[in-house]
Amino acid sequence: MSRIGRMPIKLPQGVTAAVKDGKVTVTGPLGTLSETINPAVSIAVDQGIIHVTRNSEEKKVKALHGLMRALVNNMVTGVTKGFKKSLVVAGVGYKCALSGNKLTLNIGFSHPIEYVAPAGIKLELTQPLEIAVSGADKHAVGQAAANIKALKPIEPYHGYGIRYKDEAVVLKVGKKAGK
Repeated sequence: MSRIGRMPIKLPQGVTAAVKDGKVTVTGPLGTLSETINPAVSIAVDQGIIHVTRNSEEKKVKALHGLMRALVNNMVTGVTKGFKKSLVVAGVGYKCALSGNKLTLNIGFSHPIEYVAPAGIKLELTQPLEIAVSGADKHAVGQAAANIKALKPIEPYHGYGIRYKDEAVVLKVGKKAGK
């Protein structure tokens, strides 16, 4: 069996899970998440423990077994702790402002760029040029952070642009004097 897929998922206190009509729904303090179950696997909730089992031994089904278990585990983690990604805006004269769920960025263009956070995503300025993207859905948090990052990719010579906080940026060497 899959090492990941066979591990049971324990539901923390205050979290409930239900399987109905080909969907698994997890509810917790930070919200409710649901995911469609692939017909190749089956999910059972038993006394606060979720078990994911596969219906055949095909190679593709074995891969889906671990995937479905990981997706359900991410849902449980999301409704209890949530997920967070940090972005850093680096550049001379760059500014960030937040009003409600609308992020306004002055990042070297002739006009300010506005980004409206999708439903379920919370934006926060932890420092003047550091943006925290958080929410219960891991996929939605990652996609929102990637969309913000794509507004101004890192410039390879000075490192200006938007990057993840833990991302290592390798700068290119500029012009060198002749030998």
